[in-house]
Amino acid sequence: MSSTALKPAPRFSRDSLHGYQERAVSFVKDTPSCALWVDMGLGKTVTVLTAVSDLLHRFETGRVLVIAPLRVAMKTWPSEVQQWEHTQHLTSRVIKGTPAQRLNILLHDRSDIHIINRELITWLVETIQNNPESRTDALANGWPYDMVIIDEASSFKSSKTKRFKALRRMLPWIDRLIELTGTPASNGLLDVWSQIFLMDRGDRLGKTFTSFRDRYFLGDFHGYSWTIKKNADQKIYEKLDDICLTLTAADYLELPKRIDNMVEVELPTKARQQYQQLEKEFLAEIGEGEIVAVLHAAALTNKLLQFANGAIYTDDQKNWSPVHDAKLEALAELVEEAAGQPLLVAYNYRTDLTRILDRFPQAEAIGRDPNTIDRWNKGDIPLLLAHPASAGHGLNLQHGGNTIIWFGLNWSLELYQQFNARLHRQGQEKPVIIHHIAAHNTVDETVLAALARKDVTQRALLNALKQDIGGRA
Repeated sequence: MSSTALKPAPRFSRDSLHGYQERAVSFVKDTPSCALWVDMGLGKTVTVLTAVSDLLHRFETGRVLVIAPLRVAMKTWPSEVQQWEHTQHLTSRVIKGTPAQRLNILLHDRSDIHIINRELITWLVETIQNNPESRTDALANGWPYDMVIIDEASSFKSSKTKRFKALRRMLPWIDRLIELTGTPASNGLLDVWSQIFLMDRGDRLGKTFTSFRDRYFLGDFHGYSWTIKKNADQKIYEKLDDICLTLTAADYLELPKRIDNMVEVELPTKARQQYQQLEKEFLAEIGEGEIVAVLHAAALTNKLLQFANGAIYTDDQKNWSPVHDAKLEALAELVEEAAGQPLLVAYNYRTDLTRILDRFPQAEAIGRDPNTIDRWNKGDIPLLLAHPASAGHGLNLQHGGNTIIWFGLNWSLELYQQFNARLHRQGQEKPVIIHHIAAHNTVDETVLAALARKDVTQRALLNALKQDIGGRA
């Protein structure tokens, strides 16, 4: 993350930090529970590590827990600690491995910083609460971390998730909680309540999500769609001003030029007929009423997106059938045009990955080799395949290429923006080209239009689909 926001320097030292980063360091130290809403590429990882180093040195913090997405936890945080002269003295350990191995680290490793994949936070809390060895006279509940850092805090935006509920139980023993994200409300301000609650226990936006929602939003008749009340957004921002520091890339970075390109493909005649039939079934099913529409919108949209990509799942066991190769042919043309220049390809479904790997022997997928990212940044991988959910956060890929291809789209604005920022960030020396392979007159065009409007809630997408499909019928 942070290496994209550096001034040129032979070694990474504290003197390499920008003024806005030093400002953020002071904010973290002076505000025990706070959020850095920081755009991608502004170096939030080293900013927080600098604050951690200062707080540990002044004995204002004892033990630190970092909660992060899997690859960010495994690679970004440990490497960032070692890259900087003023943080190299910090000891860190990733909590990973089998349950027994993780427990051994938890009980016996005394590093300054423990780093854990966010999917394991429920395990961590339950293990500590249920393991007598973790309890001491000084810490009867066994929770050893007085400072917690949540990287990509938007993953805690739902108060119904197990990870939110688990961390909430530990709040009484957490003195400092720092949240990091560039997209705190990618799908609307309803997302911010749970993130803010973890910091202030409900002081600013209310003790419950329902009270927050009812105060600032208006619901439809069925209560499935919520629209923010007039001027309520400004009232929310004012309440959060003292604990949220917002830094935008446009204000501080010179980003490379970005070129967006639509690669339109036509479905073969038979596939077009099959797709139109699928759309008719979509309209018929969502026509049963608003409640049914909301319940089925995501599943039906997935079916349309699968078909547009060229393969569709046929049962719950993930068996699938190919339906066309239009996008594979378009990808082949882009690969040929690249003439060996590295390409980063975003896929949406496992079927996409399988078919691309079968078609292009030179392709590699992130996650199959721990050295893949290093090899990509050295220019050794001509075609790198990645799912936005696993490669959308924290990975610096800008040194390996400057071209992204969206083979399969999804309607998450957060994942779309985060994935594009893997290459479109400071440190990229070339203009960034983003190709969108889209099947003409399909859901692909609906999703792209929604992403461009930044209007990608489930309700908005459903309404757009109903309108688009109705217009084609």
